[in-house]
Amino acid sequence: MKAIVYCEYGSPDVVKLDEVEKPVPTDNQVLIKVRAASLNALDAYMIRDAWLNRLIFGLRKPRDTRLGRDVAGQVEAVGKNVTQFKPGDEVFGISRGALAEYACTSERALVLKPANVTFEQAASLPLAGLTALQGLREGKIQPGQKVLINGATGGVGTFAVQIAKASGAEITAVCSTRNVDLVRSIGADHVIDYTKEDFTKSDQRYDVIFDNVCNHSFSERRRVLTTKGICVLAGMGGAGVKEGQAIGRIAGNLFIARGLSSFTDQKFIQYMTEMSKDDLIMLGDLVQTGKVRPVIERTYKLNDAPEALRQLDAGHARGKLVITVGEDSR
Repeated sequence: MKAIVYCEYGSPDVVKLDEVEKPVPTDNQVLIKVRAASLNALDAYMIRDAWLNRLIFGLRKPRDTRLGRDVAGQVEAVGKNVTQFKPGDEVFGISRGALAEYACTSERALVLKPANVTFEQAASLPLAGLTALQGLREGKIQPGQKVLINGATGGVGTFAVQIAKASGAEITAVCSTRNVDLVRSIGADHVIDYTKEDFTKSDQRYDVIFDNVCNHSFSERRRVLTTKGICVLAGMGGAGVKEGQAIGRIAGNLFIARGLSSFTDQKFIQYMTEMSKDDLIMLGDLVQTGKVRPVIERTYKLNDAPEALRQLDAGHARGKLVITVGEDSR
């Protein structure tokens, strides 16, 4: 079968379409005929030649040469212990090596795709949608609260704006000039153009800050939180952030945030996105009912995935970049 692979670290130029062996499901796995997959910042990070990547993914070269995590498609075959799916079922979820014609994953990482949700929409949901949904849950959002989304136009940000809006909150989105109309179209009540205004210098106070960038100091963010406000540390700035910036933001989140939260009523919360069937089902329902509309900037064919990765790595993607595989998705 055809799959997107990378056999060395570097720029998106090391990524290529290649022929690889078609996977065979184990007893607890599902074989998926991939119809669509989407890119995440993780895909751009994994290929970079950085010491942290080498520690995690392989010192000399990548241990796992396949890319992609978000998947949507049809069940091709199931292992003997699989009880929830059968061949022909339309599913979406998380799978290693999703940028391929076929992929294998545990049945625990998949749910049925709602009939009126396209494969492209379903493929855009898993990692970004789970990150937004679970982060907002950590923020304990209540109807009527004032919520600020810093970094509102990437995959996670566009979902966060819409999920928070569906929760009944009053949303302020932070974005660049070119994305002002976009965030308004998906439900933001107020928009701050960060090229013209710094939200941390405003007189406005927020009950929850969903910080998908972490590009302000803790004292600056504390200033615009309410007395018992919560700042959810959701990201580092997307695929375009440089390695040094990312490490600095990770270190700050690990050490400073924990200390501040121990001594003040304002909380800085870290969390890890987790696979959850219930949450995937909830995301599918939100799209099915029209409360969330996946923002897909562009779709690419499988052989154009390296070009899509270059776009993602440049840090200019709005919403999600989706890769279609095989037949035209419906």
